[in-house]
Amino acid sequence: MNNKVDINQLLSSISGKPESERTLSLFDLAVLGIGAMIGTGILVLTGVVAATDAGPGVVVSFLIAALASGLIGMCYAELSTTIPNSGSAYVYAWVTMGQFVGFLAGWTLVGVYITTTATVANGWTGYFQSFLEELGVRLPHALLTNPASGGWVNLPALVMTLLITFILSRGTSESKLLNNALVVIKIAIILLFIIVSAKDVNPTHWHPFFPYGGSGVMSGAAAVFFTFLGFDALATSAEDAKQVQKNLPRAIIISLLVSTTLYVVVSLVMTGVVTYKDLNVSEAMATVLLLKGHTLTAQIVSAGAILGIMAVVYAFVYAGANVTMAMSRGGLLPSAWAKLDERHQSPNRALWINGILAAALAGFVNLRNLALIANVGSLTVFALISLVVILLRRQHPNLKRPFKVPFGHTLPILSILICVLLLGNISLDAWLTYGAWLVAGVIFYFAYSRQKLM
Repeated sequence: MNNKVDINQLLSSISGKPESERTLSLFDLAVLGIGAMIGTGILVLTGVVAATDAGPGVVVSFLIAALASGLIGMCYAELSTTIPNSGSAYVYAWVTMGQFVGFLAGWTLVGVYITTTATVANGWTGYFQSFLEELGVRLPHALLTNPASGGWVNLPALVMTLLITFILSRGTSESKLLNNALVVIKIAIILLFIIVSAKDVNPTHWHPFFPYGGSGVMSGAAAVFFTFLGFDALATSAEDAKQVQKNLPRAIIISLLVSTTLYVVVSLVMTGVVTYKDLNVSEAMATVLLLKGHTLTAQIVSAGAILGIMAVVYAFVYAGANVTMAMSRGGLLPSAWAKLDERHQSPNRALWINGILAAALAGFVNLRNLALIANVGSLTVFALISLVVILLRRQHPNLKRPFKVPFGHTLPILSILICVLLLGNISLDAWLTYGAWLVAGVIFYFAYSRQKLM
């Protein structure tokens, strides 16, 4: 059950992929990472977390999450350049801790990507609805929310997720152009919000800065942490990356710096323009602009958010499909799921499995419930990644490491401790949800995966 991957055989199979078949440049990788990190967190959760958890102190929540992400990002950079495989944490755990732990890591990742995609799609519907209402168009409430919230289905979220999945099924070389354009639009509307709203900032709104105390700040950090899952989205793209040993660490650093800067500035502006209690809405940026009379800018921001959040869905459906494909190659999931489309060379079966499940959750499950497994799962995976760095160094000290986390084991250990601290600030409901997902995974492993590999 604890058989490990032969790392030399694994590296040989990876190095055999010609550079000419790799399609993602440094720019593409950086945009992919920024696209995955800048989305629901900045456009939706900034206001919600400020209103319910941290107040203006949400700035510190994001800084804590960014500090942890910086440490984890370095761990990802070391592992993804040493073992550039699309399976990410699944492969790293299998190499160092055996088949069963590797399966649970991959199972967790797939669940995180599916639920995060659905969460992002739910947040997208708020901006979509706001934009239509500003144009005088009102859709029936029953088609805008899930049954638990009094509707029939969140139809916009469901349809948008399926549309992005279809675009991805056309191949990465074509779909990356659309993704790059969507990310540029998203950054542009965020900068527009900052420029227009900055003059409306009233410093008195920042007092008290920590209305919910230190515990609120930590709860806020735990709540927004899954928005930094872009690190893993980058790691899963390693097999498609050009000059992976150089470009992947650079892309991780660039995406972290850009994302953290935008999170902090938007948080300061948003909580400075209106009181934090008025921000408990999914379309926070548009709401802030409308409250100050910037109707046209609000319409532009809503339109840009509609397009920009789609880039996050793109990144997570793509990453989830890559993990599914890697697990299928390893025999832990049905091998047919790893089959590439002959024309587009994309893992269409894995894409559609992830896309359809995410679309169904986005359409029929409550937003809060969707975020539960994303928070616990992502922090658990990040702690595991940091541990794997230490284990891989001890088990395979002579491996070529184009990038290495400095200061020995100190930073990986610090990364683990921060993840554990944030996990301690997540609700029991979240843990129970994640536990149920793991139980389902254990059943699948012993009923199928272990039997196939014996």
